[in-house]
Amino acid sequence: MNQSLPSKSPESLRSYRWFGPDDLRSFGHRSRLKGMGWSDEDYKGKPVIALLNTWSDLNTCHSHLRERAEEIKRGVWQAGGFPVEVPVMSLGEMLMKPTTMLYRNLLAMETEEVLRCHPIDGAVLMGGCDKTTPALLMGAISMDIPVIFFPAGAMLKARWKDQTLGSGSDAWKYWAERCAGNLCDEAWCEIENSIGRSAGVCMTMGTASTMMCIAEALGMCLPNASSIPAVIAEHSRLASATGRRIVDMVWEDLKPSDILTAGSFQNAVVTDMAIGGSTNALVHLLALARRAGISLEMADFDRLSRQTPLVANLRPVGKYLMEDFYNAGGLTALMQQIRSLLDVEQKTVNGKTLGENIQSAEVYDADVIRTTDNPVASSGGTYVLHGNLAPDGCVIKPAAAEARLLKHRGQAVVFENYPDLKARINQEDLDVTADSIIVLKSAGPQGAPGFPEWGMLPIPNKLLKQGVRDMVRISDARMSGTSYGTCVLHVSPESHVGGPLALVRTGDWIELNVEQRSIHLDVSDEVLAQRQRAWTAPQPKYVRGYGQVFLKHVTQAHQGCDFDFLEDRTKTSDPEIF
Repeated sequence: MNQSLPSKSPESLRSYRWFGPDDLRSFGHRSRLKGMGWSDEDYKGKPVIALLNTWSDLNTCHSHLRERAEEIKRGVWQAGGFPVEVPVMSLGEMLMKPTTMLYRNLLAMETEEVLRCHPIDGAVLMGGCDKTTPALLMGAISMDIPVIFFPAGAMLKARWKDQTLGSGSDAWKYWAERCAGNLCDEAWCEIENSIGRSAGVCMTMGTASTMMCIAEALGMCLPNASSIPAVIAEHSRLASATGRRIVDMVWEDLKPSDILTAGSFQNAVVTDMAIGGSTNALVHLLALARRAGISLEMADFDRLSRQTPLVANLRPVGKYLMEDFYNAGGLTALMQQIRSLLDVEQKTVNGKTLGENIQSAEVYDADVIRTTDNPVASSGGTYVLHGNLAPDGCVIKPAAAEARLLKHRGQAVVFENYPDLKARINQEDLDVTADSIIVLKSAGPQGAPGFPEWGMLPIPNKLLKQGVRDMVRISDARMSGTSYGTCVLHVSPESHVGGPLALVRTGDWIELNVEQRSIHLDVSDEVLAQRQRAWTAPQPKYVRGYGQVFLKHVTQAHQGCDFDFLEDRTKTSDPEIF
């Protein structure tokens, strides 16, 4: 523990209101702790540190977090704190249906309320799988007590025969080959048995690794924490270091509001572009910024994308995996490469500036982490497009697409919803060619519902057998960060609320020009107006429970898909102790 601490008295701790007073209610609180075997010496005068653990037997990415919790506790005890583990909803991307995005805001609400209603002075946010990172941070930002994020880390590199496998990305790749008749059942089973090599999140630069990197770029976790693989010794040492640091943060009263500024969000966007991060990052960063009271718009992403080279040579855009990234120097080394684009004076959770944290970082493999003079691409990983088909914007990851399709004009082949897509996409009589543009409706926040990762629309089997491996695809869905292809996503407003996407019909011509950031439905305004008048709003997908709350209050993709009643920066007061 830092010997210059504490800078405030134990009586000023938030938990003191539960345990300190000489009254009947505090007697009850203390006696219940003692009923669990704790003594005065364990907790009296010490910061109560909550470990918000998203471990679950149904979350494959977090299967090691039970062990890491004990290591974090060790660090908390070492620094003079009192650790308490509090389980919160686990959003496991692989097994939750219809999508974890439906429940991101629920975990954010739970995080905020768990921190508020308990005697907690500071917290370690344990997550990593796609939606857990933004959800935990969103709730913690709204509560605004000292917190630090602990990233779950990526799984180890996988192998099949002589091929290096990347989770997610290679699943799509080899599935396409199987559908094309180029991969036998035995080989497919071998890939299934080997592609998930260890605990941890996807080892490609998917949404999970992207959001862990963004948490670090925001200043919310220890330096290089986002890059450490899940199951190596360094990750265990990170756990205890995180436990030690949160205790000091409580005494320093270092809160999210002291760290998250316009500058830190700019750093996060620039970092996202430089790593070729998931398109999902835009939605999550918009939500985080609104929780923090920071102005961040789609135009800011496009502006920063234009001036930020993509320097991380990582799948699905590049060649390597997260274990290679860590061995090459990790995120601190990458940020040192783009230092001139960052606001290095921003404060971070270790009490130092971003510039101090990356000062001594080195790149050990210049092909994994490129220089700005030799980038993977000259501009950022995600572009924002606008046009009459997406008045509020849509996104594409051009580096993951075939270059020939980035300027394209084709006729739409429209699917009204995902069941329609599944039923017809592989019909032999489907009127589709490699030049067609596949369009999926009813896949947005309200339409699906929940904004699922349906955006990497399947290429018809008959085209796969002809050798087609990419074509233009447009939807109001999201796409897995591990996915690739010429996929236009997050079309806003979505079709379910009457956005222009709802009016597209099979045979309509659509023009895509990624360099000019434009997408245009080549149908006259008069015809679109006629179609709009004939359009009928679909019935809501939920009529009760959380689903109904979601549909009534979720915002659109360009606004972050948070609940409208949670964006208010007014902080709810602490509960009265009766």
